[in-house]
Amino acid sequence: MKYRGQMPTSLLTDRQIRPIQFRKWDDARRDFTRRDKDRALVEELKASIRSKGLRKPILLGVSDRYPDVYVGDGHHRAVALMELGIESFAFHWYWIKGFGVRMEHEPFPYHLLGL
Repeated sequence: MKYRGQMPTSLLTDRQIRPIQFRKWDDARRDFTRRDKDRALVEELKASIRSKGLRKPILLGVSDRYPDVYVGDGHHRAVALMELGIESFAFHWYWIKGFGVRMEHEPFPYHLLGL
């Protein structure tokens, strides 16, 4: 079974858990605000999270080369969580290694976040 953990939303920063598709989280927010489709999705997610909680965990990737941690899937969910001020989120994680990507069953390497 895939590892499932809880992570403080406050760790979704440009230094700890970065957005892979954007240079910074502010860039993601700005991009999502500009596009009607993305803005609507974030609003739908906020409504859903308010009423039912986060239903789909955010997927975190960890590179063994750098090492850094980033959101591999769930940028819209992450922005919705940040905008709502939700304290923590559920996640799964995977290593990106020279030989490929591997979903993890082991606990997350929190030391990579400087904790």
